[in-house]
Amino acid sequence: MILINLLPHREEKRQLRKQAFFAGLGISVAAGAVVVGLWYAFQQQMISGQQARNDFLAEANRKLDAEIKDVSSLKAEIEALKARQRAVEDLQTDRNMPVYLLNELVKQTPEGIYLTSVKQDGQSVMVAGTAQSNERVSEFLRNTSNHSEWLERPELQEIKAAVRAAKDPRDAKRLYDFSVRISLKRPADVSAAASAASGAAQPTASAAHPS
Repeated sequence: MILINLLPHREEKRQLRKQAFFAGLGISVAAGAVVVGLWYAFQQQMISGQQARNDFLAEANRKLDAEIKDVSSLKAEIEALKARQRAVEDLQTDRNMPVYLLNELVKQTPEGIYLTSVKQDGQSVMVAGTAQSNERVSEFLRNTSNHSEWLERPELQEIKAAVRAAKDPRDAKRLYDFSVRISLKRPADVSAAASAASGAAQPTASAAHPS
């Protein structure tokens, strides 16, 4: 038996192509949706991982800030303890400064000068006395300025002539009352100056005795 297709074959082929096109389009859309979904999930995973790292770094920074504050407070306590220690050491060394002052005045006061008062206010010392002449006062200033280990920067405050009365007017003496302000060095300054002088003397001695 012979079958004869009475439908137009071209129309049937067109329908088949249309169905294939829509099927391919659907598959492409589905595949694109899957790819976009996978990419979105990957991006979300990366964002979550980065957020976790950010949270970890923020927590580490908070801990580090707390440790820095602890270290800063510890340093402040150490500096305060050092300051108190220096204050105690200064008090201990300053107790001997009047002794150094009197010993130095005895060594640097030339003959012909009589000291009548010595007043110390910290490192400033006011010395008053009587001298036989202006030259004696000048010598006293030079001694305390150039030859003293503990005294420095003498400043003549006042000098005036005075006549000391005597039973016999012929024995009356012309003297000079004076006052001088002097700076008293601290023991630490004296030790530093001695160390510097010793260090400067060693190269000189080495140069004088070459090997």
